[in-house]
Amino acid sequence: MKRILAVTALCVWASSGLAQTADPAADARAAAERLSRASELLDSAESARNRVKALSETVRAYEDGLQAMREGLRRAAIREQTLSRELQSREDEVAQFLGVLMGMGGTPAPVLLLHPSGPVGTARSGMIMAEVAPALDARAQDLRDKLEEVTVLRALQQSAANKLQDGLTGAQQARTALSQAIADRTDLPRRFNEDRVKTALLIASTETLEGFASGLSQIAVDEVPGSLPGISGRKGQLPMPVQGSILRRAGESDAAGISRPGIVLATRPNALVTTPAAATVRYRGPLLDYGNVIILEPQAGILVVLAGLDVVYGDIGQVLPGGSPVGLMGGPETGNDVLYTGDGAETGARQTETLYVELRENNTPVDPLEWFMTDKDN
Repeated sequence: MKRILAVTALCVWASSGLAQTADPAADARAAAERLSRASELLDSAESARNRVKALSETVRAYEDGLQAMREGLRRAAIREQTLSRELQSREDEVAQFLGVLMGMGGTPAPVLLLHPSGPVGTARSGMIMAEVAPALDARAQDLRDKLEEVTVLRALQQSAANKLQDGLTGAQQARTALSQAIADRTDLPRRFNEDRVKTALLIASTETLEGFASGLSQIAVDEVPGSLPGISGRKGQLPMPVQGSILRRAGESDAAGISRPGIVLATRPNALVTTPAAATVRYRGPLLDYGNVIILEPQAGILVVLAGLDVVYGDIGQVLPGGSPVGLMGGPETGNDVLYTGDGAETGARQTETLYVELRENNTPVDPLEWFMTDKDN
């Protein structure tokens, strides 16, 4: 009877397996390496000839690395929780299997090899055991692998907080260095000088963004004639000014029922905002209820309005190269990311900031998505 029970238990246990998934631990380690490379970029940026460009790339590298680290850790936590639950759900089955093995171990080998029905039954049970043994070995190895993976994932999550904190600190250092490099920059050309009095009068007399945009030419003094090369040929190909996702499209109402002709992008705190193309800075500073605003002119008759920044870079009248930093989003200066705990909680640094993007042609708003590239990340 013990022989029969043992064969039955082994067949059931060997035929059942846990689902296989990708390796989230490897993704988290790769993200950690990206953060390490970002740290190396920060060190080399200090001596770079174009420090603004180098530091901009460093900030973006930190942003990419931190996002990859958060996602890798989130997947690692989910994987660890899934494995733990599956292993826990099989505790009774494994205990029963071990009990059968212990019972078999207490039976003398000659008796164990015999079957109650005689030689034919003994031969049949031996054939069954021969078929079950390879599957049993594979099942046992699978169990050992998953127990080892749980151990690795738990150790990975324990060490992740320090790595994330180092990344956050490095990113903040890169942003600070970038702000200083921009303040020290003196090599950008100017298309015009600002008449501060006229700027103040325009702001005071303006009630709408349309009215303000129509009066921007009044604040320019000694403007160089002509225009930049322009972006007409790049329609639909301009990069988004910030990494994020589309929260509201043009014309969609917000919670207060207010609709605007631009789009709203949800971004992470302190995200770097860049100009999508070479452009003249027409205005920068607070405006109406938009918060901090920068208005860029990539070509005559086209304005790109970016609103909701915490820090704004650039001076009115300057010509910025494409991809130049124009500001940072708001958010805490530093802070610990909250790791995924396995109960559905978010991994920290969610997209809590919003950037408003409006594009105007001849002072008429158009859908910005006609000009910008969008993909699964935007």
